[in-house]
Amino acid sequence: MLEYKYQNFYEAIEHNAKINPKKTVIFIEDRKVDNLRLKQKIDTFARFLEFSGIKNGDKIAMIVGNCEEFLISFFAITKIGAVAVPINTFLKHEEFEYILNDCGARMLISSSSFSTETKNLLDTTSVEKIVWTEDYEGLDEKNYSFVEITGSMETHEQLSKRPILDDLACIVYTSGTTGKPKGAMLSFRNLFSNSIAGEIAFKVTQKDRFIVFLPMFHSFTLSIMVLLPIYTNSSLVIVKSVFPFQNVMKQTLLKRVTIFLGVPTLYNSLIKAKIPWYFMLFNKIRVFISGSAPLSEQVLNEFGKKFKKATLTEGYGLSECSPAVAVNRLDWQKPLSVGLPLPGYLVKIVNEEMVELPIGEVGEIIVKGDCVMQGYLNRPDATDETIINGWLRTGDLGKIDEDGFIYIVDRKKDLIISKGINIYPREIEEVIYKYNGVDSVAVIGIKDNATNDEEVMAFVQPKEDAKLKEIELKQYLKLHLANFKIPKHIYFVEELPKNATGKVLKRVLKEKVLQGEFKK
Repeated sequence: MLEYKYQNFYEAIEHNAKINPKKTVIFIEDRKVDNLRLKQKIDTFARFLEFSGIKNGDKIAMIVGNCEEFLISFFAITKIGAVAVPINTFLKHEEFEYILNDCGARMLISSSSFSTETKNLLDTTSVEKIVWTEDYEGLDEKNYSFVEITGSMETHEQLSKRPILDDLACIVYTSGTTGKPKGAMLSFRNLFSNSIAGEIAFKVTQKDRFIVFLPMFHSFTLSIMVLLPIYTNSSLVIVKSVFPFQNVMKQTLLKRVTIFLGVPTLYNSLIKAKIPWYFMLFNKIRVFISGSAPLSEQVLNEFGKKFKKATLTEGYGLSECSPAVAVNRLDWQKPLSVGLPLPGYLVKIVNEEMVELPIGEVGEIIVKGDCVMQGYLNRPDATDETIINGWLRTGDLGKIDEDGFIYIVDRKKDLIISKGINIYPREIEEVIYKYNGVDSVAVIGIKDNATNDEEVMAFVQPKEDAKLKEIELKQYLKLHLANFKIPKHIYFVEELPKNATGKVLKRVLKEKVLQGEFKK
């Protein structure tokens, strides 16, 4: 059983401000924000929310980039018992519209840089007011300035009852890889369980500094790089954009970052990049964390050779689990595994009937523990299909070894079945990845209507200046794979479609094949 020292996020903010009021909690560009200042700004914005009629359980959406305002908004919303709904900023107007109406958001916090997509949402959604985090010309009784609101630094006695552990804290919308996005409802207990487990797994102390350059709206970043440092009274270094990446490296060095969170595509780029000697000598990074998509064996090996001072550790999770489920420990790792379940969580491998399988057998990964979401918003049927007797069906295929380490085999929905034989795309991707000149790869299955079997197709993004040929790559694959696993077609593309955290969108590739953009 995990022990919870706080009932809600604001209690952590309040505690930090009391014991270390002058400690810098946020570094952003050339500015610093200490614990007391952060609390005061949260109090002021919470006052505005309550005076605007926002009540316990009301939904407030956030379409905000990486900035101080994201943190202030998130913690002020949850302080008064309202529910924060951080939204993917890469979406477009119609997608924003769908999510806002689905959750019934009463208010929207928006960066002015997204105003083209968000300014008309007052007319087409449940949103009653918009608070703009930057300069905005159309301020009126429905459009407010974040700077003006927080500039007064006024506080007041909170009107609403403070939330408790099992109250709903935020709703994170899934990426919608299968149909419309679904809102995963996460409680304070859900998210704090990740903080407690993360503190143990990464041996976090108050001296640690986390760099935040991946989008804050993503559950991976929100939980590990925002909530964890607040929980542990550590510090965050906020970078507004991953580009130019030289700035991320500069801030990492200058702000003495110790914990670095990235995705496989980024670590692949770091291997190939010419990194200045002084960065390699003077950086303070002790742990690199990778998530969102599987690390290839090649990246894992080459990264370890280049960055010898720190540990690259891979984890596994999903939005419905707050999101982290497992991670390789700093002192006990197994290559190609995603590690052991985090403290307080249970993981099993089961068959279609939810019967647990023996060690080493491939089946669906199911998870139980305080990380498991309360359910999908407005979707009781989907919730009942996903959570069975407290166990969450992840839709991922994997296996567990004799030491309890988890290995991801593939997404259940990505499994290819040809002539009754299971083909795992990730296995083929790993082999192709080792071929000279390959930058990244995605393997999918497309149904052949004539045979009712699925054809294996590979999409390869070559490295810059690499000249790859399909016939030569297939000859290489014949040396390493059974014939039935060799892709019928290999397509070379300039760039694979990816989401905000670098995960390849296989759904988009399948759509393009079915639309005739690639010949079958």
